Amino acid sequence: MDGDQRAWPPRSRRAEEPEELDWDAGEEEPPWNPRAQRAARRGLEPEDGPRPSWETLPPSARLYGAPADPGFRPVRRVPWRRWAGAVLAMAVATALVAGLVVTGVRLATPEPEPGELSDSLAGVRLTLPAGWQEGRVPPVTGFTSVARDGGGSIVMARPMHEPVPDLGKAVKAAATRYGRLLLKGDQVSVVEDQPVAQGHTRALRASYDDIVNRPAYLRVTILTRNGRTAMLVGLLQPEQAASRQALDAVLSSVR
Repeated sequence: MDGDQRAWPPRSRRAEEPEELDWDAGEEEPPWNPRAQRAARRGLEPEDGPRPSWETLPPSARLYGAPADPGFRPVRRVPWRRWAGAVLAMAVATALVAGLVVTGVRLATPEPEPGELSDSLAGVRLTLPAGWQEGRVPPVTGFTSVARDGGGSIVMARPMHEPVPDLGKAVKAAATRYGRLLLKGDQVSVVEDQPVAQGHTRALRASYDDIVNRPAYLRVTILTRNGRTAMLVGLLQPEQAASRQALDAVLSSVR
């Protein structure tokens, strides 16, 4: 070798010594995108206060702008009295609408006309209030017409072909007979016994010793009109004040 004893080929850098990158170098970082940079700069213009330095912002802030401070916004609370007033107003409005609807329906729906029980064989006619209907076959032999109220009230009519010299005695005997047949009570008491226009009527009330059967009511009326005699029998079970008044009103409406 010559006097220059350099090794050949020349030695390269050792692989174990990686090149270190200085991230804090003072070199200016190239812009990411001129158009995005301009948009980011417009988004970084604060309304109040100094604008932050471009170099101190992260890439996301440079692209999209610095996030705006939402600030503190207190929650607006609606007073409970206002809620209560609104709920009360809605309830009142609903009640008024419901009342108007019910009133309109009642005004639009006419009251049902009273019916009539007509018995040509007995020669009588009875006025039937709402809820009463004329039946087809009377439950007791000898009667020619019947009407019921859908509950526990029933009215029957029949002609009497034999002459009746004493209406009071005839009503008493008929009430006793039908009381035993229909009531079959343990104790039977006379509620009413008196003459009526062109006839006589007698009412009985039966009670029972057991706890199943409730008191029952029976009324028998015999009328003589235009030379014809007819018998009316009304039966009610269970016996109640309102139902008894309704039954007596039907019997008294005979004409």
